Amino acid sequence: MGKRIISQARGKGSLSYQARKQAFIYRIGYPIVSGNGEVLKIFHSAAHSAPLIKVKVGKSIFFNPAFNGVIRGQSIVLGGEECSPGNVISLKNIPVSTNIFNIECNPGDGGKMIRTSGSSAQLNKKYDDGKIGILMPDRTEIKLDGDCRATIGVIAGDGRKQKPMMKAGVHHYKAKARNKLWPRTSAVGTNAVDHPFGSGRGKRIKSKTMKRNAPPGRRVGHISPSRTGRKKR
Repeated sequence: MGKRIISQARGKGSLSYQARKQAFIYRIGYPIVSGNGEVLKIFHSAAHSAPLIKVKVGKSIFFNPAFNGVIRGQSIVLGGEECSPGNVISLKNIPVSTNIFNIECNPGDGGKMIRTSGSSAQLNKKYDDGKIGILMPDRTEIKLDGDCRATIGVIAGDGRKQKPMMKAGVHHYKAKARNKLWPRTSAVGTNAVDHPFGSGRGKRIKSKTMKRNAPPGRRVGHISPSRTGRKKR
């Protein structure tokens, strides 16, 4: 009798394939209120690559990625037009060429983009229709509503990737904290019970074309390609 292939086992969830729920207790987002806030604490979160800050604004408390130069007890402003590092401002009030992070996709969603350590985007252009052009780290531009909010500055923790992985176990637990499968192996290199392409007996690799409505464990390879075969010139 066979067993679940890896993609099916990860989808079902088990003690072997699950994220540490206790790591995801801090939710990043902006409150609805505006005004002056105070940085209460700078701390590490296992679910985030960057350190987080705990900020109190009036009676509201929210969490945001820490920015370069932040100190405990520092005052930041939500709303307004003052472009100091850490302040949360609407895109329409931010000058061009300013570094920003934790950008909202839609006004009021709390920030969805540019939240990893050491990253930042740049406000590139303001259009006549009220849209704001944002230059992403990969040098592509996206257009957002001017009422979307973002934090001024660059996220802390830029040197995270410079620290080498001295042991394979370090990489294993780093991936396990985020429910990532590591190491990744070739499909043909697995056993026949672990993958549809497994074993590769005689190196006769099975077809990689798979139907779109195939069950999750079988949806591997080319998913419902529009055409197959070699192109004719």
